[in-house]
Amino acid sequence: MKTFKGRSAPELRQMMSALLVSLLIFGQIFAQQIAPVKSTLTTEEQEFAARINIQTIKDFTAALAAPEMEGRGTMQPGGDKAANWIADRFKALGLKPLGDKGSYLQKIDFKETVFTPETMFKVGEESLKLGADYGFLPYSTDAKSASGDLVFIGYGLQAKSIGRDDLAGMDVRGKVVVMLDGPPANISKADWDKTDAKWAILGNLVRGGAAALVMIAHGREKETNETIIDYVSRRQIALASESGNSLPIPPVLMASKSGAEKLFAKSTMPLKDALANAETNNFKAFKLNQPAKIAARYKTTKGASSNVVGYIEGSDANLKAEAVLFTAHYDAYGVENGRIYYGAADNALGTAEMLAVAEAFSKSPTKPKRSLIFLAVTGEEYGLYGSKYWAKKPTWDIKKVAANLNLDGVGTEVYGPVKTMVGYGAEHSTLGAMLADVSSAMGITVAPDPIPDERIFYRSDHYSFVERGVPALMLMGAPEGDIQATIKRMEEWEKTSYHQPSDTIQPNWAWEGAKTVADVMGIMGLRLANADTMPAWLSTSRFAKMERGNTKAVPEEK
Repeated sequence: MKTFKGRSAPELRQMMSALLVSLLIFGQIFAQQIAPVKSTLTTEEQEFAARINIQTIKDFTAALAAPEMEGRGTMQPGGDKAANWIADRFKALGLKPLGDKGSYLQKIDFKETVFTPETMFKVGEESLKLGADYGFLPYSTDAKSASGDLVFIGYGLQAKSIGRDDLAGMDVRGKVVVMLDGPPANISKADWDKTDAKWAILGNLVRGGAAALVMIAHGREKETNETIIDYVSRRQIALASESGNSLPIPPVLMASKSGAEKLFAKSTMPLKDALANAETNNFKAFKLNQPAKIAARYKTTKGASSNVVGYIEGSDANLKAEAVLFTAHYDAYGVENGRIYYGAADNALGTAEMLAVAEAFSKSPTKPKRSLIFLAVTGEEYGLYGSKYWAKKPTWDIKKVAANLNLDGVGTEVYGPVKTMVGYGAEHSTLGAMLADVSSAMGITVAPDPIPDERIFYRSDHYSFVERGVPALMLMGAPEGDIQATIKRMEEWEKTSYHQPSDTIQPNWAWEGAKTVADVMGIMGLRLANADTMPAWLSTSRFAKMERGNTKAVPEEK
């Protein structure tokens, strides 16, 4: 699952943990309320599901997550190798090419931005280590430099209502300002957010002439500074056509615990005492008795990666012009600093499940009426780039794409037999009722989006097609069994393996759960391909008036 613009990967990790907890609980609470009248699968559907091969899912996941794929990085050799491997699978299955110039590949021009060795954060005579002691927060991608004496300003809060002025007696002009990201422990986050305190403080510091800002941790953060620093220090990928989003502000950095200790090495007040003092309303800023030098230097290189797309032609003379679109992103984080980010659960597994569905259709004795498009997209982890590109420059008439079914997750389906499904987007179109009917026939409970405030619906590739007016679902499964054991397993995995080199295939994966998710996707695809009409937006949805091929602004959520 991606690092989406506006939402950091660490925030997504916290979100996914909450998602699993809610999914498991809500799946049980709402089982009686939302399950439809018990339905059954047709003989054709049962035979189709039998053709979805669990061994294919295992083998293809292993192939995509293998060391030789080098983490399938966008704009890296491993990503190209994976794209060609998927193209070969499409060809072997008899899918027709739907990429550029009669191929299976749709080329996308990207650019990669990395830090150069000239990047530095020097405190006194000691040089801090990028990616370990500190990282630059992505408010700017311009080359920037700064220098000045280090000062600590607590939270930088100035509030007469509580008698607090962290900046009393401190002129921040020309200083490298070390600070905490609020709120303090005695102020609620709701009140802090309601007053936009964070941005007001940062605005005051910028207007006050601070040379640079360095954020340190207070210990109550949802995500550690170390985790965030890891992400922001990696290479960044964007479309070659994208312009920068730099802001006219000084450098903004984040320091880890080890980095913060170095900032306070010459201070008259140790870091531990300074953090405690900052929680009181009588805190006052003070000097850290060290100079600092900062330089952010970047190198940008242009290159390319590819979507992989093939199709099975429908059997109906008229309906074969319409198509059901299956998607999964094959990219992961590739190679960073000599380490491979294998991306087994996210999302070699989802890609393998989609390929197993393609295999089952390729072996079907009777082809469905509509055509079937299988699209493995690149660049998802950096902002849904591959799916957005295909949606903008589709290789099939977007007005005749009936629906999109998308797979992207963190491996919850291999925790055990899948007995709960969530369809993100189910409340917006007739796809929701179809998911409920198919799931009921398979003995699976469908849960509503358990945490709508996290806006997961907007954060994977299916949403790229929603923006073009195509009804879409992202499918996610979870196991039955002991809830607490599953939650513990998820929490352990998300701390150690989410978007990390340790996201590898595990010996205790329950592959039957992965097959169930593929079964649901495939059976829904079969029904969509043979239905008399294409799915429609519900009148209650904010997308109700959108037509396929939409190029207008998407209606805002109320």
